Amino acid sequence: MPTDDVPEAFHVTTDEQLRAVSSLTRHRIMAVLRFEPATITQIAERVGLAKGSSSYHVRLLERAGLVKVVRTRKVRGVTERYYAMAARSVVLPDPGEGGADVLMRHAVADLEASPADGERHVRMAHLRLTEGQFAELGARLEALADEYRELSDPSLPDVSLVFALFRPASRSQGEGGAK
Repeated sequence: MPTDDVPEAFHVTTDEQLRAVSSLTRHRIMAVLRFEPATITQIAERVGLAKGSSSYHVRLLERAGLVKVVRTRKVRGVTERYYAMAARSVVLPDPGEGGADVLMRHAVADLEASPADGERHVRMAHLRLTEGQFAELGARLEALADEYRELSDPSLPDVSLVFALFRPASRSQGEGGAK
């Protein structure tokens, strides 16, 4: 699929869009459509769903504007629709204090579902950074992710990269203000 006319980012701004991306099933469908278009039948096979369930979830994603029909073809008198992501990436709103972070929930679910005997690089580091260092590290991580996204080849197996750079709540906040 030519990606020249595909927008870089889709910003989730409505409740309907947030509900659409909050489902782990729809998250997996979007992962199937990340690099190449697919039909409902192909999506169902790759995600392990019945065609009817796949169709339902794809319709919700399409209604929310996250996926779109990119081509059709006639097969034995039936119109076959190929769906693709509406943008190269999906930008989720900040969940705000105490809110559930959809992106991280999906990342954890994907990590837990990945083969335990496969190669994985998972690390958590606690750092102490100046505001400038914090901003620089965030920019470098985003640039690195963008660089490797450009190198992505649809013929290769999927690899997920997730990072979260944030300032955690202070200990006194996390313990209800008690010291």
